[in-house]
Amino acid sequence: MCADTPRPDHAARRGALRSLLVENGVDALLVTDLVNIRYLTGFTGSNAVLLVHSWDMRGAEDRTVIGTDGRYSAQVAVQVPDLSAEISRATARRIIELAGEWQLGRIGFESHVVTVAEHTSFQSLRTGLQLVPTNGLVEQLRMVKDDYEIAQLRAACAAADAGLADLLDRGLIRPGRTERQVARDLEWAMFEHGAEAISFETIVATGVNSAVPHHRPTGAVLATGDFVKLDFGAVVDGYHSDMTRTLVLGRPEDWQREIYELVARSQRAGREALKPGAGTAEVDAAARVVIEEAGYGPQFVHGLGHGVGLQIHEAPGVAKTSTGTLLAGVAVTVEPGVYLPGRGGVRIEDTLVVREAGPDLLTLTSKDLTVVE
Repeated sequence: MCADTPRPDHAARRGALRSLLVENGVDALLVTDLVNIRYLTGFTGSNAVLLVHSWDMRGAEDRTVIGTDGRYSAQVAVQVPDLSAEISRATARRIIELAGEWQLGRIGFESHVVTVAEHTSFQSLRTGLQLVPTNGLVEQLRMVKDDYEIAQLRAACAAADAGLADLLDRGLIRPGRTERQVARDLEWAMFEHGAEAISFETIVATGVNSAVPHHRPTGAVLATGDFVKLDFGAVVDGYHSDMTRTLVLGRPEDWQREIYELVARSQRAGREALKPGAGTAEVDAAARVVIEEAGYGPQFVHGLGHGVGLQIHEAPGVAKTSTGTLLAGVAVTVEPGVYLPGRGGVRIEDTLVVREAGPDLLTLTSKDLTVVE
């Protein structure tokens, strides 16, 4: 990592979480979601439990501790050097027992993550702790990205941009090839341009399949006259990108140009509506009304977008039924679509960061209709 590259400040993230714990009246939070643990500590192992203590800076000892098992004793020492680590096969049990020994009192747990069986097991330990359900406290923090996170998102988007450009330059999207062939080539190209993983199973949908929003690639053969919809993303240091582009093989027909230009106008309206303080439902409406006024409202069958970061789908949602407002630093997608069963469909999607001066576009591939001859 270069000296001028932003670095994640895990201690600052835990400090922000402590403020939320105080607001929610708990003395500590038992974090069991591995993505949240990564966000708060940098640990990337497959087994961990984190106890974040809302300690009193005026003299109380900070009891924040991470637990994992013996497979990760060396890894946790390297990735989380600023926290005490407990190594135990029964990781969650050991951390809860410690909280009881320290008499921490009210312990929050991630009620949207912990199963009924796990909760019953926690209660059976009889530590004297009061287990208090909490919902989405770490996810609330994760919505607003710091400089390090935005840098990784930008790198993930660049890998996806370069992967698609590579395929087009090499003529790998052409009549006669199958959806699966194009999907696998696109995934490999993203790896070659810096991806450590793919964000999700790549969507390549040709012809009538492009009218299926989340079509899975098959042996269907690309043919002249087809729309080809590609929805894909790369992962860099755990951060995901998400982009959709729709191409046409050969000279487009009038109806294809009409639908494409409509979706492009809708997508532009959605991007322009991304401002701090804007309601998420209002942003969806700004894009949706363009399609509705053209008479294709019923063919726009999903929400406008979603948050993106350490997970491909995270808060906030941007849809008709969404609540809440956007904040500066939130990373979201804008992805309207029109789907005509039996004919074809168009979706155009970008990943962007909400800024005071206007959205920061991270996916840079042109949104002009690409005609592959």
